[in-house]
Amino acid sequence: MRCCVCLFQSSLQCSPSKMAAGESNSRSSCLNFSNVGPLGNAPPSNSAHSTPASNGGAAGATGRMNRSAGNANPQSGPESGGGAESAVRSTPGAQNSSRQPVGQSAGASVSGATSGAASNMTSSSSSSTSTVSSSADASAAAAASLPSSPASVLVYREPVYNWQATKSTVKERFAFLFNNEVLSDVHFLVGKGMGVQRIPAHRFLYSDEVQIGPETVMTTLYTAKKYAVPALEAHCVEFLKKNLRADNAFMLLTQARLFDEPQLASLCLENIDKNTADALAAEGFTDIDLDTLMAVLERDTLGLREVRLFGSAVRWAEAEAQRQQLQPTPENKRRVLGKALSLIRFPLMTIEEFAAGPAQSGILTDREVVSLFLHFTVNPKPHVEFIDRPRCCLRGKECSITRFSQVESRWGYSGTSDRIRFSVNRRIFVVGFGLYGSIHGPTDYQVNIQIIHTDSNTVLGQNDTGFSCDGTASTFRVMFKEPVEILPSVNYIACATLKGPDSHYGTKGMRKVTHEAPATGTKTCFTFCYAAGNNNGTSVEDGQIPDVIFYT
Repeated sequence: MRCCVCLFQSSLQCSPSKMAAGESNSRSSCLNFSNVGPLGNAPPSNSAHSTPASNGGAAGATGRMNRSAGNANPQSGPESGGGAESAVRSTPGAQNSSRQPVGQSAGASVSGATSGAASNMTSSSSSSTSTVSSSADASAAAAASLPSSPASVLVYREPVYNWQATKSTVKERFAFLFNNEVLSDVHFLVGKGMGVQRIPAHRFLYSDEVQIGPETVMTTLYTAKKYAVPALEAHCVEFLKKNLRADNAFMLLTQARLFDEPQLASLCLENIDKNTADALAAEGFTDIDLDTLMAVLERDTLGLREVRLFGSAVRWAEAEAQRQQLQPTPENKRRVLGKALSLIRFPLMTIEEFAAGPAQSGILTDREVVSLFLHFTVNPKPHVEFIDRPRCCLRGKECSITRFSQVESRWGYSGTSDRIRFSVNRRIFVVGFGLYGSIHGPTDYQVNIQIIHTDSNTVLGQNDTGFSCDGTASTFRVMFKEPVEILPSVNYIACATLKGPDSHYGTKGMRKVTHEAPATGTKTCFTFCYAAGNNNGTSVEDGQIPDVIFYT
């Protein structure tokens, strides 16, 4: 029994070496048995399964290898059934070979070893051990002298390509995934028919690098908003700011309002204020929505005459009627304009502009036309349903200065203009004058106001209008149709020609008057001088035109 156990242990120790002799060229021809298992056998390799074999089994395997040495693709036959290696086979190109049952072959080998041991039990223990050792040494020597065969690989797994190991940064790895099937969890089908393309994608951003163009910026901004990517959103807005022009200001304004980008919307409106004529002439203007049109028309800072604003609004109404599949009749134009029509400041037009355009457009009702004509021609002026506040080219608070410190009575008019020369220390926009009214109670005046550039004698702004007074010594506002730009250190003449009864007048006039802005402390200094020529007696010390109304 002791010999049997010894023989069984010897076969366990030597059979792995015999099996190793049959591995492919890519494997080592022997295994390292420095660390033995609990039963004295080596732990199994990760790539092949080792099964204890008897002397007979080992000899059978050795014989098989001898017969297969010259065969490039040997096939095992029934004669090789004595060894454990015949139970698991693999071709060199296989990547995932499945394990085959090895229990039966292993059992046969152990049975043979036990039978051999029983037949030699009459021999001494030392003889049996010597016989086994000799057999094992002979088998190992024979295996070492044979070339390894590729067909005898038990399990071969081709290593998986680790693409991440070739990328040194996370940025490079994400860039590698772009337009790549690796880890793709969504696909886009682009095109139609035979030209359709299947584009792999992933549900994350590949990098923080982005290339935006005029054709893609709005869709990219929409995506950034939808998926809450603030960095991408800021990049899109910055691109739009850099590419903001008069010809695309209205289009970008519409998008800024749609995507709730107040900063971009403010920049668009400022651009429209400065380039109103060019912005309204752009093709994109007629594509805006009604709310955007109203947001523009209600501004006090548009730099364009009111009659041209009306023409642009009519052009938009024609396009909108077409979009709503309506005939471009005056009634339908008024219908699509809606509340935007009330934002047109018809009282700021001259009577000639109104008569040639809006009065004949059919958009206004007869009642509106009559009331506006009365506003232009009679005093006291009837109430109109349209805004008469002038538009100013600059934002800010309205300011005014008074150049007289005392009021007296009886200043007459005979058709001669009251004039006073002035200059300022900083750029401003004059929007009107304050004038004295009648000393005889409530009265209406007809008046023409002008600002003239002194050196060139050019009329920079004027308005033929009228005003009603209540008989007090107060001043009454008379406004220009458009703000008049006044440059620093340049001489201008303020002119007013009144038709009406005697009025109050100012006295104890000041040569220099300074206005200080309450919020900023900015000072605007006016210097008044005598205007040579016919001036109806107005001077620095006495006369008309007591107030100048302006914006900074």
